[in-house]
Order: sequence, then C-alpha cells, then structure tokens
Amino acid sequence: MNLEILTPDKKVFEGEVRSVTVPGAMGSFEILNNHAPIISTLDDGKLIVRGSGKEEVYLIKGGVVEVLNNKVMVLAEGIIHR
Repeated sequence: MNLEILTPDKKVFEGEVRSVTVPGAMGSFEILNNHAPIISTLDDGKLIVRGSGKEEVYLIKGGVVEVLNNKVMVLAEGIIHR
C-alpha cells in the first residue's frame, strides 16, 4: 500500500509500505493492506512505518489519518524522525 506523510511545511515520506501503526485518539492501531476506509484523528505519539525489511519511527504532534483504496495519508501538525 502507498503511504504519504505530510506536515504544513513539507512532504516527509511517500512510498510503498507493509504496515503503519498510528497513535489514534482512542488508542494506537495498525493499518495493513486492504484496510477498510477510515478517517481518524491522531494524538501525539509514535508513528511506526514498516517497509521492506526495515522499520522507521516518527514522533508526531497530532493530526489526521485517512485510509482509502490502499492509500494511507497522514496529515501531522508536527513530526520528528527518530
């Protein structure tokens, strides 16, 4: 599935991933291929991107995630790559 991470300043990440774990407002949840369409607010916390054999961790400051047709779009208010 395709993941795009955006902040008000720039595009942080775009590419194919295996899964994404996001800090949802009601708790952390994982998004996998063929996930049902969803829009959720995000709290401050860890956003974990799992791709081909590697894992990247970002710390986000709130935002929104949208999943539709194997495309995940994360709109974060702020982000730090760890």
